Amino acid sequence: MSSGGPEAAAIQVLTRAVQLDTEKKFAEALTCYEQGIRFLLQAAKEVKDETKRNHFRKKTEEYLARAEAMKEAVNKIRTLGRTHKQIQIEDNSTGHGYETIFGPLIDKTLSSVVVEDAYIRSTHQIYNFLQFCELLLHKGECLRSVCLHTTRDPTPAEHKTQRQRLEEIGVSLEKHNVKLSIEYSDTIHDREIRFDNGWIIKIGRGLDYFKRADSKFSIGWSDHHFRKCHQTTIDIFHQQTVT
Repeated sequence: MSSGGPEAAAIQVLTRAVQLDTEKKFAEALTCYEQGIRFLLQAAKEVKDETKRNHFRKKTEEYLARAEAMKEAVNKIRTLGRTHKQIQIEDNSTGHGYETIFGPLIDKTLSSVVVEDAYIRSTHQIYNFLQFCELLLHKGECLRSVCLHTTRDPTPAEHKTQRQRLEEIGVSLEKHNVKLSIEYSDTIHDREIRFDNGWIIKIGRGLDYFKRADSKFSIGWSDHHFRKCHQTTIDIFHQQTVT
């Protein structure tokens, strides 16, 4: 224990925990959070000043909540597999909505998302991106930013419409305290989505793997879980090794 007693030890260990948390080293961060919380509890028992004791209790609750998020993230990585998971979507199959594919990867440790998809241009592609953002908002309570890398529609008038629609999504996201940044490039070929909690998703067709619904009033129009899909492959990786 630090020569300064449990309070000094708690500060030292919890500072390290926050650093590891920021670096997305969740397993190591969890260990430090748990150790730091023990020191905080000990400090709260020993201190006589009630104001300081209440401060220690409040900080303990905050770090306990973060430690639970770390534990959830570590368990999820272990459950889903720490190296590589591949999903084969067959032609005309259903049950592959964004909730099914991405939902299990979204948790309290997710704060930013990068989407690289060359084809977020036409109306239905932009709607797909909107639905993906809605899922991120629904499940990612700590989400703060989304960055989209895509190509310009080659027709000037269509690009103007594309830009306006994506900017509308950005304005809407800002109302939920999420910043959308959009970068246009003519050299994008990969279709990849990167979560800053470590997950990387590569989809052969990007977000645009759904077939057209039978009509605007047919099952599957709004809920992609029921929408037929094009054949594609989805590869899910995690950057972090958990032992």
